[in-house]
Amino acid sequence: MCGITGFIDFKMKSSKDVLENMTHTLHHRGPDGKGTEIINNVNCTIGFGHRRLSIIDLTEHSKQPMKSDENWITFNGEIYNFKAIKAELEKEGIAFETNGDTEVILKSYAFWGEKCLEKFIGMFAFAIYDSSKNQIFAARDRAGVKPFYFYQTNDLFLFSSELKAFHEHPSFIKELNLSSVSAFMQFGNVPSDMCIFKDCYKLKAGHSLTISLENKTFKTNQYWNVYDFYNAPKSELNFNEAKIKTEEILKSAVDYRMVSDVPVGVFLSGGYDSACVAALLQKDKSEKIKTFTIGVPDMGLDEAPYAKEVASHLGTEHYEFNCTTKEAIDLIDDLPYYYDEPFADSSAIPTTLVSKMAREHVTVALSADGGDETFAGYNRYDFLSRYQRKLNKVPGFARKGTAYLMDKISSEKLPILRDKYNFHNRYEKLKGVLRDPSSESIMLSISQQFTHEQLHQVMKESINFNSKAYTSKELLNSFQSPLSYMMAIDYQTYLVDDILQKVDRATMSVSLEGREPLLDHRIIEFAATLPDDFKYRNGEKKYILKEIVHQYVPKEMMDRPKMGFAIPIADWMQKELKNHVEEYLSESRIKEQGIFNWTIVSDLKARFFSGKKELDFKLWYLLMFQMWYDRWMK
Repeated sequence: MCGITGFIDFKMKSSKDVLENMTHTLHHRGPDGKGTEIINNVNCTIGFGHRRLSIIDLTEHSKQPMKSDENWITFNGEIYNFKAIKAELEKEGIAFETNGDTEVILKSYAFWGEKCLEKFIGMFAFAIYDSSKNQIFAARDRAGVKPFYFYQTNDLFLFSSELKAFHEHPSFIKELNLSSVSAFMQFGNVPSDMCIFKDCYKLKAGHSLTISLENKTFKTNQYWNVYDFYNAPKSELNFNEAKIKTEEILKSAVDYRMVSDVPVGVFLSGGYDSACVAALLQKDKSEKIKTFTIGVPDMGLDEAPYAKEVASHLGTEHYEFNCTTKEAIDLIDDLPYYYDEPFADSSAIPTTLVSKMAREHVTVALSADGGDETFAGYNRYDFLSRYQRKLNKVPGFARKGTAYLMDKISSEKLPILRDKYNFHNRYEKLKGVLRDPSSESIMLSISQQFTHEQLHQVMKESINFNSKAYTSKELLNSFQSPLSYMMAIDYQTYLVDDILQKVDRATMSVSLEGREPLLDHRIIEFAATLPDDFKYRNGEKKYILKEIVHQYVPKEMMDRPKMGFAIPIADWMQKELKNHVEEYLSESRIKEQGIFNWTIVSDLKARFFSGKKELDFKLWYLLMFQMWYDRWMK
């Protein structure tokens, strides 16, 4: 795990000092070493920068940027099957000088060209200078575990693992993209391939790009698409056969992610996904794996006791970190620096805290993200499967009338329910579902915080953007089901732009490599072809995964409601963070920026502080944007 950055300057004005400064901003991603290289090309000046977190081949031989056969690479990530690929290339007479995966990428590219991507099992973002073709070739892994930002004007191309590196280049113009601000206000992140700045983009997951250095042409290519597997014929395996095959792929995925020359651990929440990873790793091993969990007892949503019970049953070496509310809140001021694009998922706080704790014991930690998107674990899938058809049978006037009444009744005034996990946010989203219970509308209602109408009110300029990924038509009618529709969209939107961005920034903030075994592409390629009822059966979410876990952990130990780690942001903003809300959402700041409508923001604050807790996420999104703006735009 590392940080990469660089430039292609067709005016040839970028210096080594600029590259050094860009690379230095990524120190937290790779504290073990750095490298910079200026490559002179007849058409441009090329700069490759790298910060190294040593995981595989700890010697200087694997230092980057790396050169081989007149080609250069700067690479972030891990290719877990690099030894098998290396052996295949050696049979072709290709010699190697190092024991790491970086050289394997370079030699694979030299031998197979762009098709080398099909060989890789791993997480990666890299840029290669191909001297023979006079081009730059860059790629991002299939699921999008590793980030790749780029900035493109006619004469300058910048790239990096994080946006903060761009600020160090004198020709970078940090001008807000208001369409991206609108997108953030709806989704709590800036969706791919958008970026918060104009002329900035994210390379999409499963995509590569090629830049001709001779004529400056720029071409992107999608080399992998999850819809190819949702649109494939369904598996004819019976359930038991499918369970055995699923477990085989899962075991291969977790074993691959133990390839390391440094200590490795596992984040354990006590839920099914992390229990699956820990169980399969501990299986047949005499040496105890290290597991880590976090608890904040005074917040009332603490999974640490469940994680401890699972760890004890599996026999892992378990570490539990209990922090106070103050420790969690104190972290908020640092978020805009590490999440250098507006980001509003409050679970970034516990993820960062558990990463910090784990880093005291290991350099690599396995996370269990992707299980919900792959095996149907979210409550919204449950809602869609159980209630969509029933809602569509209710007359429109009745549904819309109910939503109208909900607008008038604060969620805080509903006894018992108001104390349920995430109730206030769900109450707000239910209104949109009632108004239009189609699959597309439900997907948008669940995903959006501000509707288009609300967005036009809160933004001073009505900026529309294309949210086509959330309303994708790529799933063919012959393979269409509400469940597969939502899961495929989540895999390409919420997973990559929220979950994976959160984990990457949280782990990298403390120089910890995060690995994602459940996002091994072989898992989703197989699971997408399974019948829906293998994943969601009679109201049971993640059915096939749970059946696998029950072989290692008793069902009675695991069978409890999905808890999650909900941050009580409504209470925080009404108490400990109220000064933050007043400071960053003050009339003077809002009017000076000219982005948001002060009348609407003021009304939102007033209604929230008067008791309408269901507005907490809207206010939180505004606060997170304002804190980001204060850090990066002033």
